[in-house]
Amino acid sequence: MMLRPATAADADAIAAIYAWHVARGTASFDTVAPDAAVHAAKITEVHAAGWPFLVAEADGELLGYAYATQIRPRAAYARTAEDSIYIRHDARGRGLGRLLLSALLDAARGCGFRQMIAVIGGGEPASVGLHTALGFTEVGRLRDVGWKFERWLDVVYMQARL
Repeated sequence: MMLRPATAADADAIAAIYAWHVARGTASFDTVAPDAAVHAAKITEVHAAGWPFLVAEADGELLGYAYATQIRPRAAYARTAEDSIYIRHDARGRGLGRLLLSALLDAARGCGFRQMIAVIGGGEPASVGLHTALGFTEVGRLRDVGWKFERWLDVVYMQARL
């Protein structure tokens, strides 16, 4: 397994990973997956701001990605990040999420973030468990705020001090 910074060349694989989660999961409240161009622009935007956007690959295949962005654009939020992490559906359950999120936390700390917020759509148990294992605590829950797959979904907010 190799972790490295994402490049625009990763956008197709990232789009495919995310599209699977949009179509079958509740972690994202998107109902239509954005195309690779949107992901390429996000990679460029994140790196231009000096924030981490990491990918995990094995044998030349991209298996997951994670990035951190400032949680809100106002200046007072400059040291608080939000994480985003997605693992390819057939690579889940192998510890890849823990590896990626651990590296992301270190990278976020290194670029000056002091807090990391996880906004977990659907209250996804695997994501909550991953974040808990890496020191996040639940700080809030918005109940029944998302409607997807013919059901109401919560959003769980978790926070870790970096």
